Amino acid sequence: MNVLTVVRYLSSLYMLCWVTHLNAQNLDSLAEVYAQRHLDTFRDLLSIPNDAHFPEHVENNLLWCESAFAQRGFILQRLQTEGPSLLLAERRTAQSDAKTVLIYLQIDGQPVDPQYWFQDDPYVSVLKEMEDDGGWEIIPWNNIKNGLNRDWRIFARSASDAKGPVSMFLAAIDALAAIKKEPAFHMKVIMDFEEELGSPHLPGAVSRYREALKADMLVIFDGPMHLSNLPTLSFGARGISTITLTVFGPTFPQHSGHYGNYVPNPALRLCQLIGGMKDEQGRVTIPGFYDGVVIDDATTAILGQVPDDPLYMRAKLGIGRPDSVANSYQESLQYPSFNVRGISAGWVGDQVRTIIPASAIAEIDIRLVVESDPERLIGLVHQYIAERGYLILDRAPTLQERMTHDKICSFVSETSYRAFRTEYDSEVGLWLYRTLRDAYDQDPVRIRTEGGSIPISPFVTTLNIPAVAVPTVNRDNNQHSPNENLRLGNYVDGIKTMLAIFLQPIE
Repeated sequence: MNVLTVVRYLSSLYMLCWVTHLNAQNLDSLAEVYAQRHLDTFRDLLSIPNDAHFPEHVENNLLWCESAFAQRGFILQRLQTEGPSLLLAERRTAQSDAKTVLIYLQIDGQPVDPQYWFQDDPYVSVLKEMEDDGGWEIIPWNNIKNGLNRDWRIFARSASDAKGPVSMFLAAIDALAAIKKEPAFHMKVIMDFEEELGSPHLPGAVSRYREALKADMLVIFDGPMHLSNLPTLSFGARGISTITLTVFGPTFPQHSGHYGNYVPNPALRLCQLIGGMKDEQGRVTIPGFYDGVVIDDATTAILGQVPDDPLYMRAKLGIGRPDSVANSYQESLQYPSFNVRGISAGWVGDQVRTIIPASAIAEIDIRLVVESDPERLIGLVHQYIAERGYLILDRAPTLQERMTHDKICSFVSETSYRAFRTEYDSEVGLWLYRTLRDAYDQDPVRIRTEGGSIPISPFVTTLNIPAVAVPTVNRDNNQHSPNENLRLGNYVDGIKTMLAIFLQPIE
């Protein structure tokens, strides 16, 4: 028997001794071991481009997931939709009367623009450590062999959003196998390959495959932890509606010298239009926009338990004063929001030219809360525009329409999914609260509603089950932006969190 075989044998014996002595400290050690062992698997997953605009990206990631989950004893089923398939992986525990937990994992990521990344390829992950000036320096992967520095970071598209949690999940499953344990519940895992597109085919699939997805509760491994990086549970998330608003000017761009002061400028009109939708304090001025939201004393107390540090947050964000929609950050998330996510008109920078643009476009998103009816909010915006004298179309205007109307715009809206919210004292909420409290020897941060949107409401409403998110990644991860990253300490702790959840009975 050679030395390597002896080391592996002793390592296996050491892990097996944890079977009857699992505690927070042993979970820490086990998680670190499997974080290290799984880095190559994680890097392999990150190397597969995953922009859902490209069918070949979806298929390649789907094939990878099918292989990874089949190797770990999951029974697989592709759930066909009118677009990309969803993947359902199921594994039952020996205890026939155990609860069934549906777990949501996201596989796709935002598009990439390599010119803004500080590495050769956003899909080729690099390891970095922070320099004295706050920048990030690439370091060799071999440095990991000498131990994990929890503050090192993995930079790649989807490192945090959301292939990191996928890799944590697989590592935790392998760690369970090593100590001869199995999850304390029947497990169904649903994998979504077009979340960043708004999961347009998910609601229909949940309805069609209702029986296959049937479960007692839903756990979502997605999203960032609280800014403090303390163990976190999120009991809700806002939904999202979008509006594309186009204000029309002349049929073609016109010389600003020849026609300035004569041809109305659609960029200025668009700015005036959307500028009037909010006041200087950041509050939406459209009558009725916030109707239905009531923050009572009990809710204020719940929100006040979140350990936010307003001064630190403003410094981190680089802002002098927040909007005044509500009295605190957490309270602001309880209201629907109106956001201009992009504006386009004419040319800028090196391409700038002296013209009056032919049109100006604003892309708008409205974040929804449980009390919001998306169609009502979209209708209020539509009504606001109509009251300002605009002919509102869902297309470009004809010449006749241009000649007979002073103000013309097109208005195209869509609702991707609605908000959801689960009570703290629900069965899933109490189970996860106990689990994180025991694993970390402290109360987890409980967030009533996260600001971001995830496509969970179809599960909640169609399957009639409660849902809670267990975020694991660092909040400063640059998700959706260039130079997305995952802190190694969060990677280790994410594996520990999932291990603790897998082992915790649902009482």
